[in-house]
Amino acid sequence: MIAITRSVQAEVFKQLLDERPYEGCGLLAGKNGRIERAYPTPNKSQSAVRYEIDPKDLLRVFREIDDADLELLAIYHSHTHSQAYPSPTDIRFAHYPDAYYIIVTLMDIRGPAMRAFKIVDGVVTEESVEVIDDLDSESLAS
Repeated sequence: MIAITRSVQAEVFKQLLDERPYEGCGLLAGKNGRIERAYPTPNKSQSAVRYEIDPKDLLRVFREIDDADLELLAIYHSHTHSQAYPSPTDIRFAHYPDAYYIIVTLMDIRGPAMRAFKIVDGVVTEESVEVIDDLDSESLAS
């Protein structure tokens, strides 16, 4: 299970809706399985069916995560016209077995839906996502 604050989830939804018709993407960081911060990145592919994070952006975000004393918890992207489930391409390019892969479907733009997966050696396992209030996150951190 992974937890995400309501404000970070809202930030991710806004970014992904703003980037339509292309898939949007980014990284999520936090501590102890609680996502505390989103790091949006440009979709180098500028595609409605594929996302790619430029290695330079990846390196920059990894440094920002490290400087903030956080850890990479998830990589996220949107599916603009399909369900939130890893595509064969998503599975083939899942190179971070310790990270969650969060996919947001934008099929209903009034109600984006977020799902999380672990992808290890081509095997997809769905994990639960708990949306927590920002105050809950602060109290858990202390």
